[in-house]
Amino acid sequence: MCGFFGEININQQFMTRDLFEQALEQIHHRGPDSTGIFEEHPVRLGFKRLSIIDLEHGSQPMAYENDRYHITFNGEIYNYIELRDRLIQDGYSFQTHTDTEVIVALYAQKGVQAIRELRGMFGFVIWDKVQQELVGARDRFGIKPFYYWESNHQLLVASELKSIHHCIDSLTINTKSLQQYLSYQYVPEPATIYKEVQKLSPGHFFVKKLKGTMEIKAFHQYQFRTINLSLEDHIQKIRDVMEDSVAKHMRSDVPVGAFLSGGIDSTTTVALAKRHNENLQTFTVGFKQNGYSEVEVAKESAHQLGVTNIHKFISSEEFLRELPNIIWHMDEPVADPAAIPLYFVAKEASKHVKVVLSGEGADELFGGYNIYRESLALKGFDYIPKPLNKMLHSLATFLPEGVKGRNYLIRGTTPLADRYIGNAKIYDELEKKEILLHFNQNNHFKNHVARFYEQGKAYDKATLMQYIDLHTWLPGDILTKADRMTMAHSLELRVPFLDNEVLEVASEIPTKYKLSHQTTKYILRKAISEWVPASVLDRKKLGFPVPIRVWLRDEWYDWAKNMIHMSQTDEYLYKDQILALLNEHATGKRDNSRKLWVALCFMIWHALYIEKSMTPYKKLDHPEDFYPSKEVNVSK
Repeated sequence: MCGFFGEININQQFMTRDLFEQALEQIHHRGPDSTGIFEEHPVRLGFKRLSIIDLEHGSQPMAYENDRYHITFNGEIYNYIELRDRLIQDGYSFQTHTDTEVIVALYAQKGVQAIRELRGMFGFVIWDKVQQELVGARDRFGIKPFYYWESNHQLLVASELKSIHHCIDSLTINTKSLQQYLSYQYVPEPATIYKEVQKLSPGHFFVKKLKGTMEIKAFHQYQFRTINLSLEDHIQKIRDVMEDSVAKHMRSDVPVGAFLSGGIDSTTTVALAKRHNENLQTFTVGFKQNGYSEVEVAKESAHQLGVTNIHKFISSEEFLRELPNIIWHMDEPVADPAAIPLYFVAKEASKHVKVVLSGEGADELFGGYNIYRESLALKGFDYIPKPLNKMLHSLATFLPEGVKGRNYLIRGTTPLADRYIGNAKIYDELEKKEILLHFNQNNHFKNHVARFYEQGKAYDKATLMQYIDLHTWLPGDILTKADRMTMAHSLELRVPFLDNEVLEVASEIPTKYKLSHQTTKYILRKAISEWVPASVLDRKKLGFPVPIRVWLRDEWYDWAKNMIHMSQTDEYLYKDQILALLNEHATGKRDNSRKLWVALCFMIWHALYIEKSMTPYKKLDHPEDFYPSKEVNVSK
């Protein structure tokens, strides 16, 4: 688990060594144990290592086959032992016991076809000196990040955007990305907040020949192919694959712990992990506000499972004090409030372990979000003739807000592709038009998901929603914050649900077994019932609840108002409209907390990376003192 930064320059004119090292140092948190640089024109690769496996011999960049290949690799390959044994039988030799060497040896044997055999999370680049080409790849789920910037003569690759940002002065904000961000609360891949930088999409690889353009191709495509098995047979397959996945995710030469909330996903992971570590430590955070903490449930679960639980309560002051650091680590604006408790639980865990397991991905694979049940609740609308459906929709839109049944009618008469873009949708198009200076009506929030709807048109609506989330919400939000918030504390996060074999099993399960008995993840609940305490199985899903709604109305109101006034984002946002949202929220007229949080996170990001008026890890006398005192005109 590490971070990389690299460049290839066809003019053989590298950036200065000092600048390269500064850019690499931007991601020191990803690998504080050691630093390595390989340089041989036209390629320079830099690496920051967090030592997890083969602590003594795992340094990178790593050479292979008489220096023909050089690799930098961020991630973990969980089937590397099996691949290594097979490669040895095929005549390949190894100098280390690392998964890094297994990747490059497998690539030497099979070329880019090797990527399909990797079971794990990864972002890596391999330089082939003979072929004079650079190959890069990112895992199928998008667990590990991969950014790149390309000009006519130069290519930069990086685990985090901040390394590229440090080197390129001419990066400009992509107003199309900003417009999408306001709806999604993150910038959908492969775009970034900058026009000039891209993300390598999950399940893709590239080949960059020294004298040629970058070619990007997919090595993986999600497919749901249900098979006709009994409920009991599907349950047994889930049990078998989850036991195998957790066992492989526990492979490490350093202590492994686990995050533990009050939900079934993390509890399942902990229950299985304990089989491999009797002294497993678990970590939980919460807030003292009523309804915003799972600490007590997690403590009880830990007691029943026989594991240690280390927990912490977060105050609003701590939250606000760390906010600039959190957004700096995110690289781009990501406005999921759940990132903050994740940052704090990772901070606590890093005091005790180097690796943690977590339950991300179970909802997307096994149908865990409550909104997936909406397809069942609205099924009756499928039988209404189109003219009548259109008439009902028009009628519903004329009803005053708050009238019982209005939202039900609107959602039922609106096609799924027009209303669902993933698990979160913040601003609609009319709302964005009111606050964006550069609003583009052709840049609709549906544009990004249109191709996924086309690809998944044969699926039932619930499965189609899963398919959308796997391509949007999972890599753009869930896994982005999971990677950045743990790596901020040099902590490796492993997600056993997001495993090739688990995906295969989950994709075979019919919807009737996922959404059944008035609940979500029904079949998963049945499968894990012998591992997870009964008190957890039927609990209402909370996720990582964060009291920003309360704080923005009370103790944060003055801070938020000052933040909006002082932000130098007038060329992008009509700030008076955002102030109106704040005042409407503070007076209790409407809950605008999520809309405000999206705007505020962009403003803090802008202050950190564009204005440079904020500095991460700057000690503040008062947590609200983000900006120096000065007057900034509010746009109209």
